[in-house]
Amino acid sequence: MVRSLRKRLNEILIEGKVITKEQLKKALEIQDKEGGRLGQILIKLGFISEKDLLACLSQHLNIPPINLSRYKINPEVLKIVPEHVSRHYQLIPVSKVGKTLTVAMADPLNIFAMDDIKVMTGYNIDPIITTSEEILDAISKYYTPWGTMEDAIKGADLNVVAAPTAEEKLDLDQLMKEVEEAPVIKIVNLILGEGVKKKASDIHIEPFEDKVRVRYCIDGVLHETISPPKQLRPAIVSRIKILSRLDIAERRLPQDGQFKIKVAGREVDFRVAIIPTAFGERVTLRILDKASLTLDLAKLGFSKEPYGTFSEAITHPYGIILVTGPTGSGKTTTLYSALSKINTPDKNIITVEDPVEYLLDGVNQIQINQDIGLTFASGLRSILRQAPNVILVGEIRDGEAADVAIKAGLTGHLVFSTLHTNDAVGAITRLIDMGVEPFLIASSLVCVMAQRLARKLCPDCRESYKASAEIMDKYGFKKEGGKDLVLYRPRGCPRCSNTGYRGRFAVVEAFSLSEGLKNMIVQRAPEVDVKNKTIQEGMVPLRQCGLRRVKDGTTSLEEILRVTA
Repeated sequence: MVRSLRKRLNEILIEGKVITKEQLKKALEIQDKEGGRLGQILIKLGFISEKDLLACLSQHLNIPPINLSRYKINPEVLKIVPEHVSRHYQLIPVSKVGKTLTVAMADPLNIFAMDDIKVMTGYNIDPIITTSEEILDAISKYYTPWGTMEDAIKGADLNVVAAPTAEEKLDLDQLMKEVEEAPVIKIVNLILGEGVKKKASDIHIEPFEDKVRVRYCIDGVLHETISPPKQLRPAIVSRIKILSRLDIAERRLPQDGQFKIKVAGREVDFRVAIIPTAFGERVTLRILDKASLTLDLAKLGFSKEPYGTFSEAITHPYGIILVTGPTGSGKTTTLYSALSKINTPDKNIITVEDPVEYLLDGVNQIQINQDIGLTFASGLRSILRQAPNVILVGEIRDGEAADVAIKAGLTGHLVFSTLHTNDAVGAITRLIDMGVEPFLIASSLVCVMAQRLARKLCPDCRESYKASAEIMDKYGFKKEGGKDLVLYRPRGCPRCSNTGYRGRFAVVEAFSLSEGLKNMIVQRAPEVDVKNKTIQEGMVPLRQCGLRRVKDGTTSLEEILRVTA
């Protein structure tokens, strides 16, 4: 086993005809220049998928693969290898027999890791192979420092800090005492940690007459979890206020704040919004995890046509590019990705946002502050004096901001912004409603894109079925080669928390302004006629774009019907 493990990865891949010699040469050049593991470089370059890499290694090294999501690890075995060691080497112990420790590894060729584990534990190491994603998921699942909600409330005094009415005086001394007690701190840490572990975008803590409800927004859908006792609700909310440096005595007015915590060795930002309700304060926490942020347009899941339209538009020297969609549809991520793609040392890029969600290297970002009069319109006017090449306006909310953005696009600046509309063509109607003259829209607008986020089917548990004649006729599906059309639907497994879905992708429609469209805008043509014209010129509508991903098995028909109209 040891001799075979020392065999070089490049030899295995070439012998297995998984990659070409030219691809290997390019990857080795990058490794010599930047360092890193050869396998990860090949995956990053797109020469091989991680699953194909592991299948090749498993076959050539005679190392069995394992699906960790379907395997339950004994807690006693986990204690043998500390969490920081597991994370450093991307491995996790799964079983122990006598003096042999079986370890799941993402890189079974890492002899140094096995030698270190052997010296540290005193066990002989028997490697098995799995993906790095499964390793990290298992580490987050089994090495959790927060425990369970039941563990967290043990020893808590459930007669503390009864929720006062708005007229009653809050006992701040008593509340502060309870906030600093271990059970409350553990419960808040558990709620926050679970949100990060589940890759939630938001956490909702909601008060009701007889309970406190905690829900996580995962892939755009809310999921309820085990909730803390209602008696602890004021202390939990106050603990979050203290973390956010908010006023714990103020319970009648909305408050906004933010804080950072370290989870699994990385910093995670939380944006906090608190509002008063009939039964107490409701807390919403937006999770901003930089580790999960993808700022690569090519990896956002765009279809071929809108990707080409948008990619070409962002190379324009001036004009306005709009991304539309409802809250939570990924507009900001798309705009950040576009900025990252065109961010070069010769460009002066400035943004005005509310809020600044992620800090971008080399980009000057301004936070809106309505209380002191720093609005999108006033901020945009100010940054025009800084001679920017590219401007990002977080959102065009009113006619004043729209007017300044339009004029900036006409005077040599490339302007990115967002609007809340149902589809791409609706952006034109919305701008006209704000008071922008149609001829200014036609002169400044370069491209409009509308997007939604749809959930991907879990690849480990999705199940296939034959599409009925009714479905094929209703949604325009066609048989290929006379064969029945096979679609997929969710089933649920431990890997996807029994939802049937894991991860999301963008469903997008986009069009650029042709001369024909510009004439229609100036003539105030009906929205339906403008939309028909964009489709004639090659725009694939949102629903149609989504149905393509249903056909290729990426998602389910029900999911696309949910997110598109």
